[in-house]
Amino acid sequence: MKGNNRLALWLLDYGIILILFLLIAVFSIASSNFLSFSTVTTILRQVSIIGIISVGAAYVILTAGIDLSVGSIACISSLTCALMLKSGWPIPAAIAVTLLLATVYGLFSGALVAFFKMSPLIATLGVMTSLRGAGYLITGGLPVYGFGKGLSAFGRGYFLGIPDPVILMVIVFALGIFILSYTPIGRHVYGVGGNEEASRLSGVNISRVKIFCYAFCAFLSGIAGLVLLARTNSGQPAAGVGYEMDAITAVVLGGISLAGGQGKLPLVIVGVLIMGVLSTGMLMCNINDYVQQVVKGLVLIAAVAFSYVSLQLRNKIISAPNKA
Repeated sequence: MKGNNRLALWLLDYGIILILFLLIAVFSIASSNFLSFSTVTTILRQVSIIGIISVGAAYVILTAGIDLSVGSIACISSLTCALMLKSGWPIPAAIAVTLLLATVYGLFSGALVAFFKMSPLIATLGVMTSLRGAGYLITGGLPVYGFGKGLSAFGRGYFLGIPDPVILMVIVFALGIFILSYTPIGRHVYGVGGNEEASRLSGVNISRVKIFCYAFCAFLSGIAGLVLLARTNSGQPAAGVGYEMDAITAVVLGGISLAGGQGKLPLVIVGVLIMGVLSTGMLMCNINDYVQQVVKGLVLIAAVAFSYVSLQLRNKIISAPNKA
């Protein structure tokens, strides 16, 4: 393969890193405080929740699916745990039940997609809407507070100068990468997304793989909800709105193809950081919320468009030597 082709492929795969550094440079010029230690720590702490959700979202997207319920699952999980803690439940028991329930939500979505052949968009949209409504019903639309600060010690704590939620995000990414790279289920996730029929003919249980991905995504969304609860020390019925868009944008920015079967989870970390840098940078530049929403929407559109174009270019570059 010619040097120009290698460079083009490298840029298609890793150009997102250059974009991250470009954004950092732009906001550093626009705001003198952007590169301060406190700002960097704030960005890392803020992206930890979306980062955890993005790992699960990447699994679902790798199977050519989509999960719009992640924000609602994070919200209902934070509310569920808050209500149990307020009722006097021990923290470990409340966490265990919360994560179990979150996994059940994912199993339900996965079953709708795998067994009832429902569109992932419709299935998870229904779950998203139902859980959002359930959150308002069980709380009466009011925040849940008035319990101990056991969880908040984690949400605001540090280990060796690194925020605890960031360490948890790194652990989740490491687990996600390990499963995809070194386990049979990880290979099956790529196989189902790349060519579902070929995977079926080779003996892969397609339904099991899809259900696993949606359950894993919901489980991680539940963890994200607990981190959210730990950071705010209160359950908010309106929490988690927009998490699904941020997670999907981060995943697509990281090179995971919406068509399924292609992409590397480590680069999703870069996508998550871009979303965090973009949000914090615009906030520090006093850009109002409405403009921020417009920018995030355009970033999602650009990321999806680039995902499609890069796939076409990559196939053309790879096939060019064969034609020659």
